[in-house]
Amino acid sequence: MSLSLLTQKSLSLFGAVGGWRTVIEGVVSRVLFLVTYLLTGRVPVAALVAVGGVLVLAVVRLCTGGKVWQPAIGLIVVGVSALLAGSTGQPVDFYLTVVLLQAGSGVLFLASMLVRWPVIGLVMGTVRGDRFAWRRDRRQRRRYYWCTTVFLAKFAIATAVLVPLYSAGAVIPLGIAATLLGGAPAAGVCVYLCWRILRKEPQISR
Repeated sequence: MSLSLLTQKSLSLFGAVGGWRTVIEGVVSRVLFLVTYLLTGRVPVAALVAVGGVLVLAVVRLCTGGKVWQPAIGLIVVGVSALLAGSTGQPVDFYLTVVLLQAGSGVLFLASMLVRWPVIGLVMGTVRGDRFAWRRDRRQRRRYYWCTTVFLAKFAIATAVLVPLYSAGAVIPLGIAATLLGGAPAAGVCVYLCWRILRKEPQISR
């Protein structure tokens, strides 16, 4: 499967939220924090290194024509994580934002399915400009339900793994799990599965 296939229009929702750069920025911050903490044993130093790493990536993105709001979101999330860890002195608190984001996203995606307005359908409709036309097509609605279910499963699994690790204060397993389940590996699996679901989707008449 070629890279061009993975970046076709059916994955435009992924690019709309920053694409792989946003995912990589999240991974970099978590890895930098964990590695620095293991080397120094100092939470404030690890937090500052994580923020600095994401700040460098944000500057690079802006210099290469990226949108301002995309790196800004990453900086805000990492900044909040650093403040939490720095204020409590507990390294696991750096990953609290990841735990909350996974749990909150899971609730949001589940609620959207229960009210029959799946998140992926709303995002795709907005990105493509056909708004709510997909709701008139039963096959299209089913595809968006399946895509939303894929992400819901990812958030549910991440929450089920991360919450016990956070509660136990297991910083190393938590850092690894947050990177894998809240970062690029899990996101990549979800994107690939959604591409498989949406690759033969029909055109929707507006």
